Amino acid sequence: MQEIKWVLNQMPKSEDKQLDVMSLGNVAKARFFHSSFPQYSVTPLAKLDGMAKYLGLGGVFVKDESYRFGLNAFKVLGGSFAMARYIAQQMDKDVSEMTYDYLTSEKLKEEFGQATFFTATDGNHGRGVAWAANKLGQKAVVHMPKGSSKSRFDNIAKEGAKVTIEEVNYDECVRMAAAEADQTKNGVIVQDTAWDGYEEIPSWIMQGYGTMANEAADQLRQVGVNRPTHVFVQAGVGSLAGAVVGYFTNLFPNDPPKFVVMEARAADCLYQGALAGDGSPRIVTGDLQTIMAGLACGEPNTISWDILRNHVSAFVSCPDWVSAKGMRMLGVPVKGDPTVISGESGAVGMGCLDAIMCDDTYKELREALELNRFSQVLMFSTEGNTDPMKFRRVIWDGEYPTTESPQKDY
Repeated sequence: MQEIKWVLNQMPKSEDKQLDVMSLGNVAKARFFHSSFPQYSVTPLAKLDGMAKYLGLGGVFVKDESYRFGLNAFKVLGGSFAMARYIAQQMDKDVSEMTYDYLTSEKLKEEFGQATFFTATDGNHGRGVAWAANKLGQKAVVHMPKGSSKSRFDNIAKEGAKVTIEEVNYDECVRMAAAEADQTKNGVIVQDTAWDGYEEIPSWIMQGYGTMANEAADQLRQVGVNRPTHVFVQAGVGSLAGAVVGYFTNLFPNDPPKFVVMEARAADCLYQGALAGDGSPRIVTGDLQTIMAGLACGEPNTISWDILRNHVSAFVSCPDWVSAKGMRMLGVPVKGDPTVISGESGAVGMGCLDAIMCDDTYKELREALELNRFSQVLMFSTEGNTDPMKFRRVIWDGEYPTTESPQKDY
């Protein structure tokens, strides 16, 4: 069984200019926008007391995004807010005026008209963009990489988007969507990865993700945890990770939590950058085959990278069994704990935390992070069961077993 790889962050710091993207004011605007949707409700924060005791921690909390807008994943937060900010910019207005009622009004149709939002996706982001475009009377075109699941394709098509599965990887799909947007009247690329010359919309998407982090901070306070000591967050291009790390760093500027960023082994571009240690991002190429489809991205978001290199404690590269173990642990919880239905890209934090706490192979990492019985750990289950056949193979059929790992009695 492949071991988890990890590296403590020893990269030189930058000037940290991107941290302001996730300022408390920007995140407040995003949450105000999302709360104007009739479908909006705060997603649950699962308090896993039994799991915390089992792992030897003070508290384990999992933000359950399977409830987000009925879409089974958090991604819609980013795409919808980026659309609102784009429309606001085109109309010379502030995004605070872009409520759901206004965006769906005849007045907006007359004043703005219609744009076509292009995107590439492994599933959840594209569904979010398609759903938001559908609800707001805009158009969407979505390209998916080879190997994408039919259920994820169908969910996007149901929202009225034009959707294709291409014979290339995710990063090539991004380039395809960007080129088509350039050639289309009122065409806009809505992608959560940034590159030189394309940084504004990705920063808006990250702010949209801030709604989830902001809710989680509120919910922790409601159960008496003023601040988490540790935040585990998964990364594909790193936009979600940059959003979460940036928000909590701004929320607790004098005493931020320790941040752990996890990636799929097949697409561990952030880990590779941290391993190189010079502060420059690295790119991973190839087919990026992993069950963590939402994390199968080989080229980092440059805005997020700048935040992560300054504030993350450890970068972790996880084989697929880590996610499968996390899915089973959350789906069949310790007695008394709530069940969290978490998909392949959502559960890697749980599997990673379990390995760090229960397997002495990772004792050095456990000690470096100071994970102990006083730790209050927050993680994000970013998707529910979005690929039912794969989910069943993991949970029912025991795909990606971990029986070689040490067993721990209750």
